[in-house]
Amino acid sequence: MKWIKKWAISNGSRLWLFYAAIGMIWFKTYMVQRFQLDLPVESMFQEFILLITPISSSLLLLGFALLFMRKRSNLAVILVSVFTSVILIADLIYYRFYTDFITLPVLFQTKNMSDLGGSIWELFHFTDLWIFLDTIVLLVLAYGKKVPQIRIHRPELVSVFAMAILVFFVNWTMAEMVRPQLLTRTFDRNIVVKSIGSYNYHLYDVVLNSRMKSKKVFADSEDLVDAESYLKSSPQNLPSELQGIAKGKNVFLISLESLQSFVIDRKMFNQEITPFLNDLIEDSFYFENFYHQTGQGKTSDAEFIIDNSLYGLPSGAVYFTHAQNSYTGTPEMLKEEGYTSAVFHANDASFWNRELMYDSMGYDEYFAKPYYTINEENSVGWGLKDIEFFEQSMPLVKSLEKPFYAKFLTLTNHHPYVIEPEDAMIPNFTSGDGSFDRYFATVRYLDESMKRFFEEVKANGLYEDSIFVLYGDHYGISENHNRAMGEFLNKEITPYDSVQLQRVPLIIHIPGTDGERIDTVSGQIDIKPTILNLLGVETPHGMMFGHDLFSANHPNAAVLRNGSFIAEDVLYAQNTCYDRETGVEVEDEACDPYREKAENDLRYSDEIIYGDLLRFMLPDSDMTESEADVEVTPTP
Repeated sequence: MKWIKKWAISNGSRLWLFYAAIGMIWFKTYMVQRFQLDLPVESMFQEFILLITPISSSLLLLGFALLFMRKRSNLAVILVSVFTSVILIADLIYYRFYTDFITLPVLFQTKNMSDLGGSIWELFHFTDLWIFLDTIVLLVLAYGKKVPQIRIHRPELVSVFAMAILVFFVNWTMAEMVRPQLLTRTFDRNIVVKSIGSYNYHLYDVVLNSRMKSKKVFADSEDLVDAESYLKSSPQNLPSELQGIAKGKNVFLISLESLQSFVIDRKMFNQEITPFLNDLIEDSFYFENFYHQTGQGKTSDAEFIIDNSLYGLPSGAVYFTHAQNSYTGTPEMLKEEGYTSAVFHANDASFWNRELMYDSMGYDEYFAKPYYTINEENSVGWGLKDIEFFEQSMPLVKSLEKPFYAKFLTLTNHHPYVIEPEDAMIPNFTSGDGSFDRYFATVRYLDESMKRFFEEVKANGLYEDSIFVLYGDHYGISENHNRAMGEFLNKEITPYDSVQLQRVPLIIHIPGTDGERIDTVSGQIDIKPTILNLLGVETPHGMMFGHDLFSANHPNAAVLRNGSFIAEDVLYAQNTCYDRETGVEVEDEACDPYREKAENDLRYSDEIIYGDLLRFMLPDSDMTESEADVEVTPTP
């Protein structure tokens, strides 16, 4: 380091620390983006784009730091180095689980952090600290011996900003050649970061969220009319043979935490991973091509999608950002049919802002942590063990006025998938990937808890008068575990396979009704209209993006939150169109008929949420305010 400083000073450079900072920030950023994140780089052209993405933002950050801290310019450079390292570390840890990037709304979900400690520690690697190496080097160079502050003159500062703009323009032009309308038509943040870099993405995210906040202020009833017209243009559900088959019956809606379909009907070490669910499927309606459609809200997104038949948001979680919107959720609609609604979740009432969101969606009861006896013996990981959870929930269920709509959120099968040895009913897998290997033991425990739950329901005389909807809420194994997943499935995991692995179980069990395996392509967006049709409930407002799964004209398609979609014959992921059956790449034209519909579905759903458009819906009517031409009080 001494020779670097000696060389720089001997050459009379006033900006040697500035140049060193640019080089080191660019280098660490490129190394993280290229080798520690699984960004979809597919050609040398894209390699070059990724190579130059850190330059413009590095110049911009350092330029602003020197502009506002001219008298302490060396410190300004150090602070920029620390700031960029913190961003990279946060992105890296978040990406390892979600295969996604942090957004501004996620940063405000601080109430969840105390419960996320175990998962975050599992995702942090000690070797990640190398990202702060440039800060250490810059500190030594700047303060190892007393050196003068960086002296940058106004023309030079203008040149820095001009260079940042020029490099970004070149970067943007090249990115648009690969993905036209990058920021208006791309829902996949991996593609955005690959195209403009991590720092530029975060700046874009701040601007985007500022714009979204203003949408509610400027929204009016005409926006709702547009959304209604769009939804009415889609084919309406044809009546199914099962319509009204469960009229007046209780509904048990059970969220199977982190459960993916690849474990169903599969053995490991000659043992079934989900023996009870496998048996239950034989006597139920099982949807083999059912996909989770969650975004950053994960379990809360799944709840929101299922209760409202609206998509989650592209950034953050609706439960946090729009909990006080007006909604026409399933609990609210069933209230008009005489149903009592309740949620059972042995966690803090405020976790994911649920106490506010449940009120907005019309739930009557929320049985959270205070209703349960929780101690070290009966809890693990995120809280009360699932078997104990169902046992303690049953007296609460019996207290509900019938008929009821009861939602249960399980916990044990949650990352980092830790379970007590006495509760393990199947050995860990042996890939060497810790959380992946442990996943199967917690899945097996979840399966056992469902067996005990059904036994409890039958013992308490509730089985015959109820229907059961069991669904996987989101993936449990992210793409960052593709090596271990490939070893388990005995195949290389491609982008096509990654989308197929987003399948989660959907089991609808109706006592006294023969079951069936159904291969219709579907998603969580379809659960609300399906439940309502089984209960024989009319849906006059029709503000749902899903369709009855038993309807003969179901679209046979599912749209994922990142813009990927699955249709009857094709699958689209990472700008590539695949044959759905074979996984072979096909011409983009094969996906074109579905792409516009997928983009419009996500866009109109987002507009409904961002603009809080359902507040303009007239109660007990399928008209909006503008159609009625009268002043009314918005639906609460």
